[in-house]
Amino acid sequence: MNMDEGLINTKDGLARCFWPGEQADYVAYHDDEWGRPSDDDAHLFEKICLEGFQAGLSWLTILRKRENFRNAFAGFDFRAVARFGAPEVERLLQEAGIVRHRGKIESTINNAKRAIELVEEAGSLAAFIWRFEPGAEERPDRLDRESLMGLAKTPASTALSKALKKRGWSFVGPTTMYAFMQSEGLVNDHIEGCHARALCEAARSVFVRPRGQGDAA
Repeated sequence: MNMDEGLINTKDGLARCFWPGEQADYVAYHDDEWGRPSDDDAHLFEKICLEGFQAGLSWLTILRKRENFRNAFAGFDFRAVARFGAPEVERLLQEAGIVRHRGKIESTINNAKRAIELVEEAGSLAAFIWRFEPGAEERPDRLDRESLMGLAKTPASTALSKALKKRGWSFVGPTTMYAFMQSEGLVNDHIEGCHARALCEAARSVFVRPRGQGDAA
């Protein structure tokens, strides 16, 4: 274990970022999902919503409720969620398997409506979001525990947050948006020496950034 660098060596002999510890579901999320780029609108919408639900809680709490959230919110099909009204809000407030927070539930429905508008504006949610991928010059020269802890929010996540808020989205503050950018591969924040860092960088190198209406060719 090298906690100064932010790495731990687990029972399988692989070096990993410190934050998942040795909890199997958290380790699987770290290894197989976190930091992998995506252009799937439903997936991106789901992650924005779940990051909003996480506010004030741990990500592990949300991860362990994720299937319940998917069942409750129509698989995060934002066109379906946008049709939710007062009866659905009351139903969701009785769903023991999710976070029963009225403001966050209503925010998810609002954001679904805003997602439809954003697709009409930009061509896809993915095309809009990937405009905010930071350049190499905005990234730390070396990513260790100390530099990672200094990345709670960045100019890119602040810009994404402002752009979404301008369009009526809620629970999309700059810290929440940076966590979203980390998880969806807009940045690779696996610590240097983590076995998953190279895997994520390889995925990012072959990922075709989506283009939408108004983007340069």
